[in-house]
Amino acid sequence: MPDTHRFQRKKDTQLSGMSTRGRDFHESRSDAEAEFHELRDELIQMQTHLYAEGRRSLLIILQAMDAGGKDSTVRRVFSGVDPQGIRVTSFKEPSQRELSHDFLWRVHREVPPAGMIGVFNRSHYEDVLVPRVEELVPEDVWRLRYDHINSFEKLLVDSDVTILKFLLHISKDEQRQRFEERLTLPEKHWKFSPQDIVKRSHWDSYMEAYDDVLDHCSPEWAPWYVIPADQKWYRNLAISRVIVQTLRDLDPQYPPPIENLDEYREW
Repeated sequence: MPDTHRFQRKKDTQLSGMSTRGRDFHESRSDAEAEFHELRDELIQMQTHLYAEGRRSLLIILQAMDAGGKDSTVRRVFSGVDPQGIRVTSFKEPSQRELSHDFLWRVHREVPPAGMIGVFNRSHYEDVLVPRVEELVPEDVWRLRYDHINSFEKLLVDSDVTILKFLLHISKDEQRQRFEERLTLPEKHWKFSPQDIVKRSHWDSYMEAYDDVLDHCSPEWAPWYVIPADQKWYRNLAISRVIVQTLRDLDPQYPPPIENLDEYREW
């Protein structure tokens, strides 16, 4: 297994200085896809062990700019995983009911219970990105949320929830190409929203906001991985390497059989 810590974000390293190109890290798409399929088979088996063990859980957080590939990452990386053992939650614009509570209320409810893999397609980090860039709340409100998030994630880790946080790092040019596909291909028209263009106009502000998130919310117990995501085939491989290695380290085991099992063999 290659170094899965390669893309852990180093403190004070700016996103502008980090490559978005998978081809900078892997020369062969065919070899990468072959390894990816092997890792996905292993992930399917490891998920079964985690579910059967029923003691710990895995939370995977996906963040990206619009068209960054969060949906396709979920479809590809977790294809074939038993749906009983995984739950994907997509966090959209909060409802009025959700806004009447603290910003973590809707998030905590979706944390995976013991034995489960949970995937957050967007997450509580939206609450320190969007309100900041769009000036929805004062700075003293969104800035205090860094500490709240760190405390929340430490609570989860202390409760046997392993957290993996992935930022799918695409270039502005790649985002343009993906938006053009959404405008050109009929089967992708439904994906396009005028708000995508509005947010794109704030690209630099979002990059600055992400840099601050990575600086303030990447403790050793829940570090961020910045994944080069311009090439989807490498993105899938890099994320799968980290997830599978994490599960190997957890080493979930089937629980022991009931006592006197042999007595039931001839029932």
